[in-house]
Amino acid sequence: MTRVRGGHDEVVTDTSAGKGLVLVVEDDRNIADLVRLYLTRDSFGVHVEHDGIGGLAAARRLRPVACVLDIALPGMDGTEICRRLREDGDWTPVIFLTARDDEVDRILGLELGGDDYVTKPFSPRELVARVKSLLRRAAGPPEVDKVKTLGPVSLDPVRRLVTVAGTPLALTPTEFELLGHLVGRPGRVFTREELLASVWGYASHAGTRTVDVHVAQVRAKLGPAANLIRTVRGVGYTADA
Repeated sequence: MTRVRGGHDEVVTDTSAGKGLVLVVEDDRNIADLVRLYLTRDSFGVHVEHDGIGGLAAARRLRPVACVLDIALPGMDGTEICRRLREDGDWTPVIFLTARDDEVDRILGLELGGDDYVTKPFSPRELVARVKSLLRRAAGPPEVDKVKTLGPVSLDPVRRLVTVAGTPLALTPTEFELLGHLVGRPGRVFTREELLASVWGYASHAGTRTVDVHVAQVRAKLGPAANLIRTVRGVGYTADA
């Protein structure tokens, strides 16, 4: 582990582990240290920043496997970090840390390209589990799978590529898994709870609003093919040509 002091802040990096480097941007040092401790126990390398400007620079410089971003940060908030990364074409998985009542911030974070969020106070074990689940989604299926096609939409799980009428789409790992789950089972209606369990890997710690926001984001990116994903009122979603 190295500690580098610069100005009024302190940067902590632990690259001794082998599952990849996770960037943690959290201004509460007690929370940051706790998150780092549990991630390193699970064999992740960790780099910690305590302000938004340093966090964005670290994300661009270090190319972590995932980012854990507090929403309320000095200098630049976590949603702005995520927005700028997505503008750069950087689709590194992002998990937001947010206060319990900040629903607007949570939804905004997801709309800007975040993949998941954890509300404070939180279990560090749960956060580590969320990081691992998100990285599994980003890595794709362990075995070769067939290309899934529905109308003009084609989804290749091996190449992690989605095209609409031949034009590639830029999707976050969660958006990719959500679309693949629906397209791979055309005509089947999924409840929001089923999608939370199958795509996010949990069903009790996040509201179904998470699913709604991600579906809206996928529809927006599908453009003219957005009507392939249909809302079943009072139940959930289905994909059908």
